[in-house]
Formats: sequence, structure tokens, C-alpha cells
Amino acid sequence: MQNTLKPLSIIIITYNRPDDTLFLLKNIAGLQDAASLLESVIVVNNASRADYTEVTNFIDATPAIPFKYTLSPENLGVARGRNLAVSMAKAPIIITIDDDAYFRDTDALLQIQKAFEADYGEKRPVGILSFKVLYASTKMIQENAFPHKRFEEYKNKEKFVASYYIGCGHAIKKEVYDRTGPYPADFFYGMEEYDLCYRALNEGYAIVYNSAVVIYHNESPLGRTPHAEKMRMLWVNKAKVVYRYLPLQYFGSTSIMWSLEYLKKTKWDFKGWFKGWKMILNIPASEKGSKLAKDTRAYLKATKARLWY
Repeated sequence: MQNTLKPLSIIIITYNRPDDTLFLLKNIAGLQDAASLLESVIVVNNASRADYTEVTNFIDATPAIPFKYTLSPENLGVARGRNLAVSMAKAPIIITIDDDAYFRDTDALLQIQKAFEADYGEKRPVGILSFKVLYASTKMIQENAFPHKRFEEYKNKEKFVASYYIGCGHAIKKEVYDRTGPYPADFFYGMEEYDLCYRALNEGYAIVYNSAVVIYHNESPLGRTPHAEKMRMLWVNKAKVVYRYLPLQYFGSTSIMWSLEYLKKTKWDFKGWFKGWKMILNIPASEKGSKLAKDTRAYLKATKARLWY
């Protein structure tokens, strides 16, 4: 029997953003060839308290697009929410976009397919594609959603090989998920992409950025007000990732630098800082290291990855 599986799935994890989610679904429905290219558009509602009636009404009224809406009985967080959605997706390429973002161009799905086939001067097969993210309000590049720490050096490049990807807009081949396994279930918020990156690189895949795929992100250029608990999750999770995959000196530098970032962003919350350090110091006893292969370390060096923090 001929395989008629459509090439693309989209997954969206949403929490208390029904208006943004509805706008995104309308945006997806208006993309060129959406009905013929999309195997599924999976929306996981992470036990939101907000009313999603307009979202479900739109889904019911748009049968041409294969929307699949799932209401989780609990807030799974980002990583487990994505794991649930990925487990439901069948297409060879799985696109992830945040519920407060949307595609700029109507040919975005076609551009995603082309981006996986483009020449990046890299011998490894492309497994992960990171999109170009612009602020919806200013149409400027969102620096903290750019997949390279050397922003000024790389910001005008049309495409490049990267060491990590951006969570709010990316696409990953299903075979990558099949080989690496899911996102870490113990990461409720933040840094789950880094964990998957290292496993994907160890499996021999490349991560690329292509500016032909553009999304608008409804985040203020001033950033979001950091919540102390979320900042602590970012700090501790980054330290876990580094302990799992990188030499020990990077674990020390990452833990220290992110502890300072925590204090800065939380206006010197020393109570939460001590709590974070207690969790950091417990990592060696609770985590098992799985260091990167030699060729993966060479890849990180070639892509000018920042490893110290």
C-alpha cells in the first residue's frame, strides 16, 4: 500500500492564552497548502483555567485542517506537555510553535520543508531546524530567541549550523525524537531544549537556523517579569544539563553564573538563592552523567558554542 502520510505535524502547548491560541490556529488554517501538508495540528491545553470555548468552536468549524485538541487533567509543564503532543504526532517533521506566536508568511510550511533540504555545508544530516523569531510589536529580531550567543556576528546570516535551537519556534524530524527519546520529564519549565540538543548531536544530527522561516512572537522587547520559581528552574535545569553532558568545570561555571543571574533577575532573593544552591549541590548525587562523544564536542567547537554558562 502506498504511504499517504502527510509530511508535517504542528504541536502547540497552551496555558491560559485562549485569544493568542485562537489567533495562531486561524493563522495556521490560512497557510498555503495547509490542508494537504498537515497530518495533524495538536493542541495540548495544559489544564488552563481560562475559557477555551472559542478555540474549540473554531476547531469544530474548520474540518479541513486536522486539528486535535486535548485537555490535560493537570499542568504537565512544557517538557511533559510537548512529550504528550509529540507522542500523538505521526508526520516525518514535527513543528513546534508557542501559543503566543504565529507565522509571518503564508508559505511557511513550504519553507520549512525546503529548509530541511538546504545546503548548510555540514556533513551531518539536518535533524532540527530553528526559525527566525521577530517581536510582533516591533518586527525586530528577538535576541533572546536567536540560536547563537554571538548575536552581532550571526544576526544577518541567512542560515548557519547551530549548537542549539529555540523553543518558541522550531521543527524536528520525528526520527530524531525516536532515536533520542522524549524531553526530560523532570524539567517542568526551561532548558529542556538543551537536553534534547545534546542527545540529538550525539546521535549524529545537525541543528540549523534558516531565516526563510519567520515567526512573530507576542513578547515585549522589554521581556517578561521573571518569576523567582521560574528563574530557579532555569538555573537548576541548566546545571543539570551541563552535569549530564559536559566536563565538570562547565558544571561549576554554569552553576555560579546562573546563580548570579538569579539574584539579578529576582532583585536579590537570597531565600530562593539558597534553595537553588541546595538543589544544585544535590545534582551530583542524583544525576548520572552521559558525556558527549568526541565528534559532538568537535561539532560544538566548530559552531562556536558557548559552554561556560
